[in-house]
Amino acid sequence: MQRRTFIQSLAAAAAASVAGPGTAARRRPSLRYLRPPGALNEADFVSRCIRCGQCGEICPNRCISYFGLENGLTSLDTPYIIPREKGCILCMKCGEVCPTDAIRPIPRTAEDILAGVRMGRAHVDKRLCLSYQGKTCGVCYRACPLQDVAIRVGLLEQPHVTEQCVGCGLCERSCIQMPQAIRIIPDYG
Repeated sequence: MQRRTFIQSLAAAAAASVAGPGTAARRRPSLRYLRPPGALNEADFVSRCIRCGQCGEICPNRCISYFGLENGLTSLDTPYIIPREKGCILCMKCGEVCPTDAIRPIPRTAEDILAGVRMGRAHVDKRLCLSYQGKTCGVCYRACPLQDVAIRVGLLEQPHVTEQCVGCGLCERSCIQMPQAIRIIPDYG
């Protein structure tokens, strides 16, 4: 265990004991986050992840961050992605280096990514989307690595997200609206 992790664990344990039993179970994260591509369902992921940090070190897009105490003790030092800050480019390198298969290795082919990656799914807020307000945009479509599979465009480049969206977050990151008109709804399965 790294020194930083050990010290954070001690501090978290002390805080939890002062707060009383059940406090952590009642707290829900206010942060909307994604797990790296190929991650197991949340419970299995958290139990298998050894907090080694290799996934973040190998990520060429530097989109992987690590939880402190904001998501509770069970998530301490586990990797996550905030799509508005940086989306995942689906390089699939994180799964190649994960020593416990908390992030499964998935070959970097469209077929394998579509079959094995479920980070979440994009949702378009038509009230905020420029293309639904009569202005051509299409930025989210052009950012998608799975164009015409995960997202299609209609009249005035209106985005239509399909069931095959893997939730990489590149569309959300690229959206020029504030607040963004397209968001990834995480799949913590």
